[in-house]
Amino acid sequence: MNEYEVVLAARKSDRLCAGRYIEDIVDDFMEFHGDRRFGDDAAVIGGIGMIGDMPVTVIGIEKGRTTGDRIRHNFGSAHPEGYRKALRLMKQAEKFHRPVVCFVDTAGAFCGVDAEERGQGAAIAENLYEMSTLRTPILSIVIGEGGSGGALALSHGDRIWMMENSYFSVVSPESCANILWKTTDKADLAAQALKLTATDLKELNLIDKICSEIPMDANKGTERDYMNNLAREIENELVILMAKPTDKLLNDRYEKFRKVGY
Repeated sequence: MNEYEVVLAARKSDRLCAGRYIEDIVDDFMEFHGDRRFGDDAAVIGGIGMIGDMPVTVIGIEKGRTTGDRIRHNFGSAHPEGYRKALRLMKQAEKFHRPVVCFVDTAGAFCGVDAEERGQGAAIAENLYEMSTLRTPILSIVIGEGGSGGALALSHGDRIWMMENSYFSVVSPESCANILWKTTDKADLAAQALKLTATDLKELNLIDKICSEIPMDANKGTERDYMNNLAREIENELVILMAKPTDKLLNDRYEKFRKVGY
């Protein structure tokens, strides 16, 4: 597939969403609600559970699959209270020294007037600030769309993984094309220039791993095997990160992002 075809694949309505990954990978999941400041945002789901033998905090940006689900989850475009809920859970994970796993799938943060009035930009910035020094490991996995600050707010991790048919970009190809050429007809050229695919970002050393995807037509047995394998990969990575002394974990995270672009 070319770059724009990857973008379209990442947007398919039948892709596995964050809730499905959490359901299949995390045992005994208990969902938490609310940011303790305004309310609950269904676009962000989060809680605690077990991956293998390891207790974890799990946070996902949820799009939903049916029309009703998508409306309820605001199509995966979070309000500021969603990001503040995520940060509340991450700070709780830090307190109990649980690793954090984030499943990222959003075209971008919600840009409505109400979200701006409640501090959308500040909520995203606060997440980035706090995640940079969070004293527990963070693994972020882009499972579909990784759009702009809405995705970045859950992607400032020690490890960043991407599904092979996902994308991660500062702007959508359509918006980029509209800015540069005043038309969305050149979205394919914009996608190529943005270097937004998992392969592009791995070559640029901006992500750590490309995860193979389960075929869309896979049967339940195949899907179960795939999820079990992904759960083992996640647990193995978290074991490595948890073994690091906290000061080294934070220093390695700092150096990781200082080297971006070099």
